[in-house]
This record gives sequence, C-alpha cells and structure tokens, in this order.
Amino acid sequence: MKIISAPGRPLSGSVSLPGDKSISHRAALFAALAEGESRIENLLVAGVTEAMLKALADLGVRWELDGNRLIVQGRGFNSWVQPPEPFFLDCGNSGTTMRLLAGALAALGLPAVLDGSPGLRRRPMKRIVAPLRAMGAPIQASPDTTAPLRVEARSQDRILDALDYTLPVASAQVKSCLLVAALAADGPSVLREPGPSRDHSERMLRSMGVSVTSTSERSNLIPNTYYVTRLDPPRPLRLSPLNVAIPGDISSAAFFIVAAAITPGSRVTLKDVGLNPTRTGLLDALRSMGSEIQVIQHAERSGEPVGDIQVSYVPLQGTHISGSLVVRMIDEFPVFAIAASCAQGQTRISQAEELRHKESDRISALCAELRKLGINSIETPDGFIINGGYMNQGGIVEAHGDHRLAMALSVAGLVSQSPVIVDGAQVVTESFPEFSTKLKDLGADIRVEI
Repeated sequence: MKIISAPGRPLSGSVSLPGDKSISHRAALFAALAEGESRIENLLVAGVTEAMLKALADLGVRWELDGNRLIVQGRGFNSWVQPPEPFFLDCGNSGTTMRLLAGALAALGLPAVLDGSPGLRRRPMKRIVAPLRAMGAPIQASPDTTAPLRVEARSQDRILDALDYTLPVASAQVKSCLLVAALAADGPSVLREPGPSRDHSERMLRSMGVSVTSTSERSNLIPNTYYVTRLDPPRPLRLSPLNVAIPGDISSAAFFIVAAAITPGSRVTLKDVGLNPTRTGLLDALRSMGSEIQVIQHAERSGEPVGDIQVSYVPLQGTHISGSLVVRMIDEFPVFAIAASCAQGQTRISQAEELRHKESDRISALCAELRKLGINSIETPDGFIINGGYMNQGGIVEAHGDHRLAMALSVAGLVSQSPVIVDGAQVVTESFPEFSTKLKDLGADIRVEI
C-alpha cells in the first residue's frame, strides 16, 4: 500500500482521534486481571491492540468488542489458563503487548512463548528479562536478549520477590511490565527512572484500588534526579473492574498538530485529546519554535486529563531538544522532524538514543528518508540535526515497517514541491487505520493506493 500526499489548500476544521494506544493496551490487560465486568469506551481498534485481545482470548479471558466499546469479564489472578500448545502467543508488531504480557505471565506463573513480527524480534528485551529474573520469574530470551521470550511455569506457592530496581533508561513499557509483576510480589516494589516516563499504568492501577505512589529523589552520590514509583501489592490480591472512556491519542494527534503548524493558512482543532503531562512534550517543543498552540483542558477521565488542542500556522524557528523533554515526546520525533525541516535555522535533537530501539532505528531510518526528500538531515549517535527553512523536493520514500515514520513522511508531502509517495504504508493500520481519511477531511491532498 502507498500513501501519496501533495501540497494543496490550508487545513481547517476539527477532528476526533482514536483512543490512546498506550491506555488501550493497559485497559484491556488490567481489566482481564480484575474481578468483575469492565466497560471500556473508545478503545483503539487497530493491529497492535488486536494482538493484545487475541492473546488474552488464548489465555481464557472472555471479552466482547462492539465498535470501539470493549467489555471484559475479569475473573482475577487465578482464572487465566495456559495457552494451547505450544503455548505460543503472537504479539504481532506490538512491543507494548509483549512487555505487558511478560509481566502478567510472570505474576501468574503461567507458561507461554511470546513472539511476533521480525520488527518486534529486533527490539531489546533484556531490559525486562533481567529485572523479572531478579524477582524470581523463570523467563528466557534468545541469545541476543530479544524475542521470542519463553516464560516458564512457576509453582503457585512460589511468590515473586519484591523488586528494588533502577531502570537504565526511562521506559513506560518496562516500568509497566514490572509494575504488573509486582502486583504478585511478597512486598512493596520500588522502581527508579532517570526521566519522567508516561504514567498511565500508575493512574489506572490507582483507580482499581492499588496503592501506587510517585515521587522524585536526588542522590548525593549521583548528580541526577530519579523518578521513583512504589507499588504496594493489594492484600488480598484483587483489582476493581474498570469503567473508563479512553481519551484521544495525543501521539496520533501529533501528525495533525504538525500538519497545521507547517501548512500556511491552517487552523485545526483536535477534540478530546489526552493531556497527560508525561505525553505533552511535543507541544512544548513546538512552542519553543514559535508555534501557536492553545490547549483547553475541560475534563478528567479515570485520572487522565482531557481537552482540546487548537493549532494555527505561524513560521517556525529552529530549536534544541534534549533532557527530560525527549522522554515526554519520544514517539513524536518522526513528525517533529518534519516541523524542523520547515523551520528557519538549525534544529538539534540530542540524548535521544532510545529512538534507535523503536519499530525501526528511528534515527537512521528517519534521516535516510528525509535526505531522499532533499532535507538536510545529519545523523548523530544520540539524535539528529536538521537544517531547515525550505520546501522539500518530494519523492518516493520507505516506511521501514514503522507506522509513525509512514505517517510523518505523509505529512511532509503537504509542504513539498512535488508529491511524496510512501511505500509500505500499510503499517499505518497498526495504530491509526483512519489516518489518511481524517487528514483528507481537513483539506489535505492525500490518497491511498493499494
């Protein structure tokens, strides 16, 4: 499949986004661990969440999906069953599915083999394998500590050990995996991160009756601030069911935010978007470039702030992104790079080496594809430099099996000299099947070819 985009008239109007991908994953899994019926509205229905739902069904969890409303019949921690032989669970292209399920299987003591696409097999899993082993979970990875992961059965009378662990890199997926496992530990677990990763798991677990606290601490020996999460396992081990409406995904909104910010004359409103402060780094980064962005917070749903984002076009200036802001916009760098290419002057991204471990090596792949469009992009070990200020030339680019890269390159076509053709764009269905349709509804010249 190809997405073809080209410059046209200004973008205008409003758009609603699919449910947040991160929250959708957690809601489905946590509902499956709860006792009672959970009702989840505005679930993201896409390839990545379908992988999670299919795996839960293979583990004996009963659920019904009507449009984007998910109803899960949770029966607690002792009701899952081991998947059919050979105990294989297909996680598709979803790192979140693999890491969260690994934590749940470790907590439950159930055997399974977690595997997925070639892209998922390239993603590092040592960062969950090592701490899960420290808790006493019998889990094995391939020799290079990637998938497939094999979780062995554990005796029901063998409780996991509580964990006191410092993550080498701030990661919500790793943290959430360990928090799920920690629910079944023999005491409180403490996790430290060098940056403020997204906290959807903590917020949702609190709403289900779990004691989870978040603080910060500074070491006298190490001149860093650590973000500390402590989970006290509930006794008895019981989670209350969920009744939640998932906000729109700010990572999906990012493509429309940047499209409006770089297309002259545009003014776009994104409705009912999740405004969790650990996820709004892109807004701060664009504001540092001079972008005109207004946020109206008007609700809170299950502990998650929700509101509207209004973006109007103004000329942008280059900036420098590093530090904690990197963690708060880690999924938005592909489309942020498109904004940087349109800004006057140089934009530099540093301390972002984690981008090399996403669905693709997002530093290498992004810079290579931008150069095909005539954009002056320079790869660095921990980020990239973009010298912007001119319209890209258009051309044919590759998605590299990365949904965010495919959508970002499609946005580049809105300000190109000639159309941008994104090959391999079928990967967009992994997270945002309606991407092209919604962008077209705002006035974009964009189409899909099979």
